[in-house]
Amino acid sequence: MMRQMITRRGLVVSCQAYQGEPLFGADHMAEMALAAELGGAIGIRANGTADIAAIKQKVDIPVIGLVKQQIGNGPVYITPTLQTAIAAYEAGADIVAIDGTGRERPDGKTLQEVVEALHHRNIAVMADISTVEEGLYAAQLGVQYISTTLSGYTPYSPQCVEPDIELVRKLAQKTAIPVVAEGRFRRSMDMVEALEAGAQFVVVGSAITRPQFLTEHYWKAMQDTVKL
Repeated sequence: MMRQMITRRGLVVSCQAYQGEPLFGADHMAEMALAAELGGAIGIRANGTADIAAIKQKVDIPVIGLVKQQIGNGPVYITPTLQTAIAAYEAGADIVAIDGTGRERPDGKTLQEVVEALHHRNIAVMADISTVEEGLYAAQLGVQYISTTLSGYTPYSPQCVEPDIELVRKLAQKTAIPVVAEGRFRRSMDMVEALEAGAQFVVVGSAITRPQFLTEHYWKAMQDTVKL
């Protein structure tokens, strides 16, 4: 039996910090996740086994786990191998997010092989994709969620600064698999639009959990409009 799934509609908060940032560290991210839960989040997205484990100890809502790891010069870095996917699950992830594109993986496995191996272990899979075709293929493989995470981050997907809500809409129309809206969501109006387009839930990260990003955003807006 698979672990706790996200069945409600709403907001999932991505609690991730990177080496060199003030909030980097599992303890910080666990507190951030708890704050998100108290604010009404229906799930947490977390990166790295230490953060996943710490967050699972803090919150009662489902955790989407992934492992960002650059192996060699390959393009796949979101849970790039079967072993990293299993590690995320063993750390406590209820759902494991993996690169859902057809790009070459460091361990040489195909997307189908990875999904089948995870399902054999009763591990729920979220496929991070960048195009309609990738999303539909992931749906054929039977993943539990399709997320638009990588739209704009592969060279062949639309390069835009706003969320790819059109991708959400097309996938929601073409498949019954829950579609997750993720990537560049900063304004509440965009989140509402994504839900109206058919998203099961919206994932927001930097706009909530990275204060240095928010500070830079507001400071730049001030500089662009007022002589300081």
